[in-house]
Amino acid sequence: MEKVATAVPAANVDPESRSSYSNEKFDEKDEKRSVQEVTKDFEGEVYDDLRAVDLDENGKERPIETDMDVATRLISLDDDPTLPAFTFRMWFLGIGLSCFGAVLGQIFYFRPQTVFVSQLFIQIIAYILGRVLEEIIPGPGNERKNLQTKDNAFWRFMNPGPFNIKEHVAITIFASTAADSALAISIFAADDLYYDIKPNAGIGIFTLIGSQLMGYGLGGVMRSFLVYPTYIVFPNLLPTVQLFDALHRGKKIFMQKKRVKFFWSVFIGIFVWEWFPEYIAPTLTGISIFCLANKNSPWFTRIFGGSNGNEGLGMFALCLDWNYVGSGGGSMGALFTPLSTQLSLYCGTAICIIAFCVGYHNNVWNGQNFPFLSQQLFNLNGTRFNQRAILDENFMLDREKLAEVGLPWFASSQVISKIGFNLAIGATVTHVFIWYGKDIVEVIRKYRAGENYDPHLAKMKAYPEVPMWWYIAMFIASFAMAMSTMYAGHSGMPWWGLIVGVIISTIFLPFVITVYAITGFSPNIQHLVQMLGAAMMPGNPQANMYFTLYGYNTLDQARGLIRDLKMGQYTKLPPRVTFTVQSLGSIIGGLLNYVIMKTIIKSRREILLQVQGTNVWSGQQVQSFNSNAISWGALGSILYAPGGRYAIVPFSILIGLAVPIPFWLLHKRFPKLGANKVVSPILCWTLGYLNVGINSSVFTTFMLAVFSQYYLRRYRPRWFRKYNFLMSAALDGGTQVMVFVFTFAVGGGSGKVVDMPHWALGLENSSRSENAPISWHLSAEMQYNVSHDARVVPAFDGHPPPPLRLDISTTGAITIDLRYRKKI
Repeated sequence: MEKVATAVPAANVDPESRSSYSNEKFDEKDEKRSVQEVTKDFEGEVYDDLRAVDLDENGKERPIETDMDVATRLISLDDDPTLPAFTFRMWFLGIGLSCFGAVLGQIFYFRPQTVFVSQLFIQIIAYILGRVLEEIIPGPGNERKNLQTKDNAFWRFMNPGPFNIKEHVAITIFASTAADSALAISIFAADDLYYDIKPNAGIGIFTLIGSQLMGYGLGGVMRSFLVYPTYIVFPNLLPTVQLFDALHRGKKIFMQKKRVKFFWSVFIGIFVWEWFPEYIAPTLTGISIFCLANKNSPWFTRIFGGSNGNEGLGMFALCLDWNYVGSGGGSMGALFTPLSTQLSLYCGTAICIIAFCVGYHNNVWNGQNFPFLSQQLFNLNGTRFNQRAILDENFMLDREKLAEVGLPWFASSQVISKIGFNLAIGATVTHVFIWYGKDIVEVIRKYRAGENYDPHLAKMKAYPEVPMWWYIAMFIASFAMAMSTMYAGHSGMPWWGLIVGVIISTIFLPFVITVYAITGFSPNIQHLVQMLGAAMMPGNPQANMYFTLYGYNTLDQARGLIRDLKMGQYTKLPPRVTFTVQSLGSIIGGLLNYVIMKTIIKSRREILLQVQGTNVWSGQQVQSFNSNAISWGALGSILYAPGGRYAIVPFSILIGLAVPIPFWLLHKRFPKLGANKVVSPILCWTLGYLNVGINSSVFTTFMLAVFSQYYLRRYRPRWFRKYNFLMSAALDGGTQVMVFVFTFAVGGGSGKVVDMPHWALGLENSSRSENAPISWHLSAEMQYNVSHDARVVPAFDGHPPPPLRLDISTTGAITIDLRYRKKI
């Protein structure tokens, strides 16, 4: 007989008027039931088929609609406070995987290939290794009789029994925190390579620790309204949390076994499939019927192409590569991001396509002089701008040289993107104020009154909370380290720059986190910070780098801590365990980042300074970081000043403040219209969504989003509840493991590239308009990608005078500038 949960009245939900759980809140006043009562009455697990909490008045399973639905129907409320977290297995695997992730991530920072150790990858590897240690380490909990020991404190520490969920979550947070490369490393590498500034190890290490932990202290202080409330959902955590539940809860129950089998089946299937689009048949990355129908039109390529970086906008293209469709390839995650978020995103994407095409066609900002999509700086004639030509020997702006060379230009699509990003910053502030301001105030009131306002938070009362003074002390100590190392390391930034940077992070943190946690979209304030730094400390690229470190990275670190704290709340990891592993993971990662960075620069300095690098080592990421610092630090105050060429870019922040207001007024006047579903920051941000990268996945992701978040959620709610998020974890996890194996096996991660023999579906650019005719003379640079077998494939779409660079690429990239006159 199936176990049926005790009935819990459903929230008053009109399915026809609601499209997402992200911005629908459970109303305790309407239900006249407290969170504690809901928690007490709830029975059953996600894997159960029949639970009264899932049923409507007609006895049918109702869709996931509200934030309370997410908290009680998608995530287990079960907890066993007796399960240990600080075990030998946790420390051994936590430290070991932290070292693995930090070292690997830092090595690949200086490689032509890009590899990152994701949280989902660590979660899967940690589970496999944890189960191995469960079997081989002696202890009272070992099921093998020959490995059972006395039941004392030491052996319980070594092996208390089955590898449990608390150990697993702690290891995942520990290692994933360490695996994120610290932004300060980019500054140290640029200082060493280009400015000949080499701070001693003490300054470097304390700068790392200070910059990493400052955000943790800031985020911890605000956790009462940025972590604990039920409406703080974090949609991108749902696959990870459901995977934890599936692997550790109800392992002997048939329905849970079925879910676990489903996960591993999908995981293995996508692992095998991904070898086709990634290696065997790369054409599957992007298939455009329109480009195949007309290969001779540059405009067809611009609008419908997109299977190559900066090729086109990918309209109606089909992508069969989950590396781009899934959450790891720039997509928000079609299977777990709320429908309202994704509809806002794709409406904004449609506006983006129109804006890019109209801007380029009308030659706005002289856009036709440059590539349709590009992120570089150009001279007016279309050649690439030489940033070094405007700097003096100290890498400061030389205004006489600037007057001689002239100001640089952006591609029109890049300017539109910058406008969109800044519109999103302003829209984020207003959006949070008008839609969630009252909720935040109410949550703070309840926190101060000691009330429970989330079912998972009620369960967490079984564990000692982290005292507020721990986070305050961490912030103060980190701030003191940052202030002292800033001067000792000759950063070039005045003392007040640090204070202003931290204030910016503090002000924007609640707005960024609220939007991120509810919609799955994270507004990025890096451009704002760089612009403000350029205005306050003009002509100083190095100071701009440090201002970005403390103005942007502090918020970014706080966002990571808050997200992990929410994961701990969902999985019932004791708060002090979360605090410990986050702090140690960040310190271990920073120390190893610094050691590896210094070792590589010392032994590979000449290669890293080369434009091309080799197939094993490359300084491209440091070069890009330094170039951005120069363009922002040296030129930002000129390009974006009132009356400047791109003055509209910073002014867009003020315009963005007004964007959410019409939707709010429309909702007040016509509440059934659904204007409250419009996520205005995303609508603004996606104005530049297609400005870079491979865009062939956009249409495919949209179709999957509608299928998952509309059809499955509404018409197959039981399957959606039990398998949708688990499938997302399996697809993303299998893909990430495959990419990791691929990189070292044949992708050059081991120092050697093994190319796939060319065949029909292996030919690159098979659907691109590489033969588009050009009827004028070109006296410029042209960009080609030349593979090792000397096939010449134009990567640029061939419209007026293109800055043309010849990239001859066997395993790495060799850049040769060509100037010639040729009629094509």
